Amino acid sequence: MPSKLPLIIIIGPTASGKTSLAVELAKHFNTEVISADSRQIYKYLTIGTAKPNAEEMQGIKHHLIDIFEPDKTYSAGMFEDDADAIVHNLHLQGKIPIIAGGSGLYVKALVEGLFGDNKSEKTLSIRKELNDKLSDFGKDYLYNELMSVDPVSAEKYADKNTRRVIRALEFYYSEGKLFSEAHEKDSVKSKYRPIYIALNWDRETIYNRINRRTALMWEQGLIEETQSVLDMGYTKDLNSLNTVGYKECIAFLEGKMTKEEAIEEMKKNTRRYAKRQMTWNRSIENVKYISPADTEVIAESVEYINFKLGEINE
Repeated sequence: MPSKLPLIIIIGPTASGKTSLAVELAKHFNTEVISADSRQIYKYLTIGTAKPNAEEMQGIKHHLIDIFEPDKTYSAGMFEDDADAIVHNLHLQGKIPIIAGGSGLYVKALVEGLFGDNKSEKTLSIRKELNDKLSDFGKDYLYNELMSVDPVSAEKYADKNTRRVIRALEFYYSEGKLFSEAHEKDSVKSKYRPIYIALNWDRETIYNRINRRTALMWEQGLIEETQSVLDMGYTKDLNSLNTVGYKECIAFLEGKMTKEEAIEEMKKNTRRYAKRQMTWNRSIENVKYISPADTEVIAESVEYINFKLGEINE
């Protein structure tokens, strides 16, 4: 077995066909799929999360779907722990796990580990203070603060991405260590060798797919599903329901939008989410981009995976 365990990771924006490709590859490599979707973990939320049904799974086992009640708090750090255990179990069976899902932070947590995913009172207080500084003084102020305490991280985040700058500062103030040094050590210790395949639709096509799927969700019973979950006693303020699809449907149920307005708002918000996913995916290195419109998408994916496995096993 190689020193670093291989993972097949399917990425792409929502509605790009990740589940379908993952299932076909799982059949070819005789393995199982781990869902990296932050909402499909919840029971009862099926239509609005595009959760794969039994027919779509085609007998392939999918992990981390339908495992928690909607009021359960779940984080990327928790996903890292849960997925890590499944990955190792599959490797012990001689199987190469396939990770598929649109939650980029979940994928990053598994492959690279997370820093500062601490929810202690101290950490939360530091996070609030940093966000207050951002609101009061702006991102340049925070970036200069990072430059003064951790210039290596500051250089890496020269784009002044506020999420990353705050994360690095939060880690420094809560752990008393440089984020750059911790990241370097973790990269060395990483147990995995990810093989990334990205489904690459042009923007107009993926937006059209999103619009069609959104309309289909409402036709398939998104209203009834949302009302059913609310009738169980779950509140609209839960993280699981305060997400694209359910929040627009709740606005309709409350009379704040017409059905047509809610559908259009859901389409718009889903397209925005897809845009963020595509931006996130472009930040990942060593990715094989494949056009799902290509009739040879499965064969091309298999060929690339076998090539990368050969490299890993050398």
